[in-house]
Amino acid sequence: MPVAARARLVLAAATSVVLVATGCSSGGGGGGSGSSDAGKTFSYQSSEPQNPLQPANANEVGGGRIIQNLFKGLVDYDPSTAKIRMQVADKIDTSDSQTFNVTLKDGWKFHDGTPVHAKNFVDAWNWGANPANNQINSSWFSDIEGYQDVHPAGGKPASDKMSGLTVTDDLHFTVKLSHKVSYFEYKLGYIAFSPLPDGFFKDPAGYGQKPVGNGPYQFVSWSHNTEVVTKTFPDYQGVDKPKNGGIVFKMYTTSEAAYADLQSSNLDVMDQVPPSALANYKNDLGDRAIDAPQGAIQNIGFTLYQGDWSSPDKAKVRQGLSMAIDRDVITKTVLQGSRKPATAWVAEGVEGYKDGACGDFCKFDPARAKQLIQDGGGVPGNKLLITYNADGGHKEWVDAVCNSIRQNTGVDCLGDPKPDFKAARAAITSHQLNGAFRTGWVQDYPLNANFLSDVYRTGAASNDFGYSNAQFDDAATKADEAASVADTVSGYQQAEAVLPSGMPAIPLWYYRTNSGYSTKVQNVKFDSFGNPAWTQVEVKG
Repeated sequence: MPVAARARLVLAAATSVVLVATGCSSGGGGGGSGSSDAGKTFSYQSSEPQNPLQPANANEVGGGRIIQNLFKGLVDYDPSTAKIRMQVADKIDTSDSQTFNVTLKDGWKFHDGTPVHAKNFVDAWNWGANPANNQINSSWFSDIEGYQDVHPAGGKPASDKMSGLTVTDDLHFTVKLSHKVSYFEYKLGYIAFSPLPDGFFKDPAGYGQKPVGNGPYQFVSWSHNTEVVTKTFPDYQGVDKPKNGGIVFKMYTTSEAAYADLQSSNLDVMDQVPPSALANYKNDLGDRAIDAPQGAIQNIGFTLYQGDWSSPDKAKVRQGLSMAIDRDVITKTVLQGSRKPATAWVAEGVEGYKDGACGDFCKFDPARAKQLIQDGGGVPGNKLLITYNADGGHKEWVDAVCNSIRQNTGVDCLGDPKPDFKAARAAITSHQLNGAFRTGWVQDYPLNANFLSDVYRTGAASNDFGYSNAQFDDAATKADEAASVADTVSGYQQAEAVLPSGMPAIPLWYYRTNSGYSTKVQNVKFDSFGNPAWTQVEVKG
């Protein structure tokens, strides 16, 4: 939605995403005053974070949701309207969409009692951009002037500080971009732009295990592969004061186990019910069932960095595999009508969504599918493995997709389950695969740029495919430098039009939030990013 640059930018645009929690206070981080009534905490279905709990080191929901609650940035997004609202920032001014003058609210504190000042943002962003710190979200800072000096494409960094970041005083700093970005304000609510306390830089590894944030909840404990526990931070200065005592993020190996716990009220809020429960969960849970829109898409990605899939001819194979998948039948049967077949790489409902961007390649056509696969030299070894995380309720639909491919093309397609989300993500991001993998995208901000630039641009943080296309990159750059958000949107539609020729990922279907909550909680409402309004959940009694 259009947000023109103006002298005082009151960021009333929609966004957020990609992106939750008893024990004792943390050492080497942690701490803060206050206590939590354990009876007022609620539990949430989660997965083991892939990386340490550092704001610039999570681009998956397991870590992202936890960090989202431990930290708070300049802005966030109202869960009821999805509009940007000021949090640590009092105001953000720009006259040209290139230089942004940030004024902070006074009185914000980290959980260790130290103040949140301008330098805590600037130091955090510089640290996150530095390749020596190996932060997975470092490319999110690439718009800032001087990023290339800190994070060069090759060779040794020329600096450890981005020249575009300037601290004026404790409550003011300036962000100068290397070029105009009409929608830069959309990005500022992403967790990578969180501030870090001074103590973090003395022991980043320690703080990654026992984080100290400035959000509504403070860290209590992390029992790996079991749970992360948080409690309400009594000195939280945000507009969204918690109505509960904390969140326990419980790790489950299967969504079926989580659903069983939900039904017995041993789990309070689910992420998504498993496919096996989709037909009956509304009857099971009654008015505690959730069925809400979500700006998210499910895809199958390919390892284009592997020799077997890097040849230009293999694009035809990927196009053919896409046309061999009967999305309509799978979404109606296996997924019980809870999903809608995808026709584009951008989720439905997102600003800039263009129905049919995938063209014929997202239409079911077995005859053409066979021909394209043959024209592209076939699937390597005539065998396709689709890697997925077994703890996420994906087995049923992966099996159905493979059955559709096998029956319609003769390609031997099999699911390749990894035990949990962390293991699957580790295999994907470390390039240990050769074939295909389940992937998806939940909006970080509801603009088509987020689904395209942050996923398919060369070197993007979430470009897990190794996809690189100069035409796509050029179109994305022009879209970024457009005069308005409306022009950016149309520019990214042109970039999306490049994707069918290379087919780095197969769009499958658009998500909805199909969830529910226990008898112990109330006022559970989900936003369009697939997250509950965490601070507004109330624990009965």
